[in-house]
Amino acid sequence: MYEASTPATPPPAPPAAATRLKVSLQFLGAAHCVTGSKYLLTLARGRQRQQVLIDCGLFQGLKELRLRNREPLPVQPAEIDVVVLTHAHIDHCGYLPKLVRDGFQGRIFCTEPTVDLLSIMLLDSAKLQEEEAAFANAKGFSHHHPATPLYTQADVLRVLPLVESVAYDAPVSLFADALTFCFRDAGHILGSAIAELTVQGAEQRKQLVFSGDLGRYASPVLHDPTAITAADVLLVESTYGDRVTRSQDPEAELVGVVHEALARGGMLVVAAFAVGRTQTLLYYLKKLRQEGRLLLVPVYVDSPMGIRVSDLYPRHPGAHRLGHGNVFDFSGLRFVTEASESKQLNEKKGAAIIISASGMCTGGRIIHHLYHHLPRPEDTLLLIGYQAEGTRGRDLQDGATTVKMFGELVPVRCQVRHLDGFSAHADRQELLRWLGNFTVAPKCTFVVHGEPAAAQALAHTLREKSGWPNVVVPDYLETHVLFEGL
Repeated sequence: MYEASTPATPPPAPPAAATRLKVSLQFLGAAHCVTGSKYLLTLARGRQRQQVLIDCGLFQGLKELRLRNREPLPVQPAEIDVVVLTHAHIDHCGYLPKLVRDGFQGRIFCTEPTVDLLSIMLLDSAKLQEEEAAFANAKGFSHHHPATPLYTQADVLRVLPLVESVAYDAPVSLFADALTFCFRDAGHILGSAIAELTVQGAEQRKQLVFSGDLGRYASPVLHDPTAITAADVLLVESTYGDRVTRSQDPEAELVGVVHEALARGGMLVVAAFAVGRTQTLLYYLKKLRQEGRLLLVPVYVDSPMGIRVSDLYPRHPGAHRLGHGNVFDFSGLRFVTEASESKQLNEKKGAAIIISASGMCTGGRIIHHLYHHLPRPEDTLLLIGYQAEGTRGRDLQDGATTVKMFGELVPVRCQVRHLDGFSAHADRQELLRWLGNFTVAPKCTFVVHGEPAAAQALAHTLREKSGWPNVVVPDYLETHVLFEGL
C-alpha cells in the first residue's frame, strides 16, 4: 500500500570551506625531459570545476617519449575549458590538432606573433607527418601497417578558429574572474611569453608563474626576458640548468667554423630551427658580411617554414629589436622555396652555406641534405641548438659514425661542429639571473622542461645555495594540490 512520505528535512548548509576553491596541477609533459610541455591546472569548487591546459606540446626525441603522443590523455579533451600557450615551438603547441580532434572545443590564448606562427608551425608539422607516413608505407619500413600521421592538415584547420591573440601585459579574466592571466615577454622566440596567472578565491588571491622557455640576455634580436618578482607557485624551465653555454664572442666562433669549413672547399650545412635560430643566424651572417669578416659565398635558406617565419618579423616590430623593413636580406642570400631547387643544392660542389630545418635533424629538408652531405669528408655539418635525447642531431653531436634515415644507415664522414652559444634558451647563469629577480622565494617551485641531470642541478642550487623551500622536480603525470580552501 502506498503511504505518503514525510517531507525530508532539508540538509544542513555545507560548511563555507566546502564551497571554496581547490587548485591542483598535473604534469602531462616536460617532466624529466625537454619536450611535451603540458600542465593541467584544475580549479574545483564543490561539483564545479574549470580546467586550463598551459601549453600543449608534442613529445619529441626518444621513442618512449614519442609513443606518449598516441596515448590518451588522463583528462578528456572536451572537459578542458581553455589552453594558454607560451609560444609556438612544436614541443609547446604541436599537440593542439590532436587535442581538438579528440574533442577540445574551448578557447586557445597566445600572443599575436604566436597566432601568426601557429598556422605555419602546425601545418608544417602535419604535412611532414603525412609525408613521412606516405614514404614509410611506400618503402615498407614502418613497424605500423599502415603508418598513419598523428594528425593531418585538415585537423590543423580545425584548431585555428579557436585561437585568440592577447597583447603582452594585457590581463584576461576567465571563469567570472576566478582566474586572470597575463603574458610577459620571455625573449625566447618571436612572441614567446611567460604566463602569469592569478587565482582569486573567496578570501585569498594566489599567483602562479609559468616561465615557458626563457630566452637569453642581451640578444641582438629579441628582448630580455621580463623580470618577475613574486609568485606563490613557480614553474621554471631547466633546459640548460646544469651548464653555461653563453659564448664570450659568438661572432668569432661562427667566423671560425665558417672559415674552417669553406677552406676545405666543401659546403657548410647548418641545421637550424626555422623559428628563432634561423633568424639569429641570418642576423649574424648579415652583420659579418657588412663588416667584411666573411667570404662572399652563396647562402641558401632551404626551409620554407624558416622563410615564412622570417617574413613575420616586419609585421611585429615591437616584439624584437630589429625594427621595420627587410631586416635579414643581404647580398648573396637566396631563399629556396621550390622542392626542385632544394634537390639541386645537393648536386652543387664548392664553397657555400646551406641553412635548413629541422634544428634537431628529425624531419624536413635537412634530412635530404644530411643524406647527401654526411658521407662527404670535405663538407661540414653545424648544429647550433639544443639536441634532445633520442634525436638524430643528438646522435651526430655525440659522435655517431652512422645515422639511420630513409630506412638505411648513412656513414658520417663529414666534420660535425656544435655551437651552444646560439641557443635560444637561457643557460644556467641566465636562469639564475632571472630567478634572482624574485624578492621573496616562491612557496613552491617546480623545475620542469629539462633532462634529469639539468633539472636536478638547478633544483639543488635553488635549495642549497638560494635557500628556496619546496623545490620539486615533478614526475610525469604527477598531481599536486597547490591550494585548498581558497
